[in-house]
Amino acid sequence: MRVRALWSVVAPLMLAMSWPSPARADVTRLEITKREVVLQGRAFGAAGAYEKLVGTVHFALDPAAPRNRGIVDLALAPRNARGLVEFSADVYLLKPVDAAKGNGRVLYEAGNRGTKRILPVFQNGTGSDDPSAESDFGTGALMAQGFTLAWMGWQWDVPAGRMRMQIPVATEQGRVITGLVRGNFIPGAHATTALVADRGHAAYPVVDPDSADHVLYVRTLPTDAPSVVPRARWRFTGPGTITLDGGFEAGRIYDVVYRARDPRVVGVGLAGTRDLISFLKHGAPGAASPAPGLRHAIGWGVSQTGRFLRHFVYQGFNEDLEGRIVFDGVFDQVGGAGRGSFNHRFGQQSRDQLQHFNIQYPVDMFPFTDEDQTDPIGGETDGLLARARRTGTTPKLFHLLTNSEYFNRAGSLVHTDVTGTRDVAPPATSRIYMVASAPHIVGAFPPAPFGDKDFVGQADMNPLVYTPVIRAVFRALDRWVAEGVEPPPSRYPTITDGTLVAPDVAGWPTIPGVTMPPAPMITYRLDFGPEWSEGRVTVEPPRLGAPFVSRVPAVDDAGNDRGGIRLPEIAVPLATHSGWNYRRPEIGAPDRLASEIGSYRPLPRTAADRTRTGDSRRAIAERYPSREDYLGRIALAAVALVRDRYLLADDVPDVISRAAAHWEWATGAAPVK
Repeated sequence: MRVRALWSVVAPLMLAMSWPSPARADVTRLEITKREVVLQGRAFGAAGAYEKLVGTVHFALDPAAPRNRGIVDLALAPRNARGLVEFSADVYLLKPVDAAKGNGRVLYEAGNRGTKRILPVFQNGTGSDDPSAESDFGTGALMAQGFTLAWMGWQWDVPAGRMRMQIPVATEQGRVITGLVRGNFIPGAHATTALVADRGHAAYPVVDPDSADHVLYVRTLPTDAPSVVPRARWRFTGPGTITLDGGFEAGRIYDVVYRARDPRVVGVGLAGTRDLISFLKHGAPGAASPAPGLRHAIGWGVSQTGRFLRHFVYQGFNEDLEGRIVFDGVFDQVGGAGRGSFNHRFGQQSRDQLQHFNIQYPVDMFPFTDEDQTDPIGGETDGLLARARRTGTTPKLFHLLTNSEYFNRAGSLVHTDVTGTRDVAPPATSRIYMVASAPHIVGAFPPAPFGDKDFVGQADMNPLVYTPVIRAVFRALDRWVAEGVEPPPSRYPTITDGTLVAPDVAGWPTIPGVTMPPAPMITYRLDFGPEWSEGRVTVEPPRLGAPFVSRVPAVDDAGNDRGGIRLPEIAVPLATHSGWNYRRPEIGAPDRLASEIGSYRPLPRTAADRTRTGDSRRAIAERYPSREDYLGRIALAAVALVRDRYLLADDVPDVISRAAAHWEWATGAAPVK
């Protein structure tokens, strides 16, 4: 016992590694503060025992290095004696104890706002910031294959307890830099106080909180001319909060534009990701990788971090400081058409852009498609992969969309031109998959309303579980990267085949009490001022230009998407599943979309129910003569997806089990034992 206790104290000291770096630098030190064997050495298949490494990775960047020059304000950050900019980040690894038993691949999750999701999604584990219990590791599927799993903090402002990066502050030779920052919020109830930053994140500090130069605007719709709230009625009341006399109105759009100080050099989040993955694959001068033998890296990001990885590739960070490819494969899950505030002065990395939330941030900005296209209004020709093609660092790239992204994240622009009149197919190095009728945020089963009072919808949430598709297409990406096996073809709605259309011709059925079709988010060209090309915002809120044209998926007679990967519960429906939901009247703006939650509307049970309510959808009893018939069709649909490689055979029993539970609930039948 005493020897074991002594090791737990000494080990972190022994595992701190530093090494001399050339002038270009990158990763300079890896400090492991906790190293322990997972589950007392339990073997995960042929990969054997796994270990957990937790600590801090230290970086130093040369602002003059050609591949660092695109990092906004890096040259204005504090430097060490060698002229390098230093910063650090939380890092977390799960790896085989015996590196020789690994499969030579690292799966890196760019954690959504400092969290970890690999184990719940790919191994059915319970969510944990520090997986330790057997349930946290679930099936162990990736670990049994020998993957190294990696996470790193890349934001400075995440709520306490999450993985973060210590990002330096830019100054002008030591003098404080100031600039405009806009806090946008839409209360879900009448309130006198509101947060300036996004979802509990840290806000940039205010210069002179009492100044008359700060402005609070209010509007009802994003296109409305904002009204100015008299300065005497509101005030900053603490770090990141403001108070309004008389209170903020539910559902209205508020923007507080203030002069802030101390911009973080947020672009080092991109550079740090580049350099960590390069270090894991190749080591550093004088130091080996902590996971030796890695040959390939796959980056996975969800929502915010799907956009982060799109931004990463677009701005050339998939080329490391030696000119080598960083991520061999990139999986952009539900990132929509956007990028984000990941590399500009006073960037708020957490902000996204939805129809009625986080209004008009620099997210859905041209270009949207992997291939180059020309914006007929701006005149610019560009593509998401343009720089990667020029440097020979194009990754194998998967874009996965749900129905939600077409209504609230400009998803159609991933594969159409900006006028919405023609399809733009992905290049041979990319695939686009759309999970039909799936939501961005999956609801509980049995269906229930969203639990967040600020975003609760008029309908219950969509409970369609699509992680089996995620696992199947990830396996395809992994085999493409590691073995050269071509993945299944892209599957998404198109203009050409009539499955991607204008909202008013989408073919919506008549559902009692529901206004069809909903209007999707309109994406506008945004003007942040003449210095935007240099990464500086001088106009807030931005000026609105001409809209880009979005399309939405066409639906079948049940109201479910005709195109894309149709899971068995969509091909053999008991309900209308959508990726959108209207806001409830009590939270304001009831004709606007509620965040990124979906909706669930059960089919009528019988023809009599359908006739009585005026529902145009065929009833369950009209579609299926029995439970056995229904489940037989579910099984056939699942087998077809396995054949086409959009579903793993291992997941078929769970798919059928969920469908059976859905039948019992939707028909009111007693559960079959």
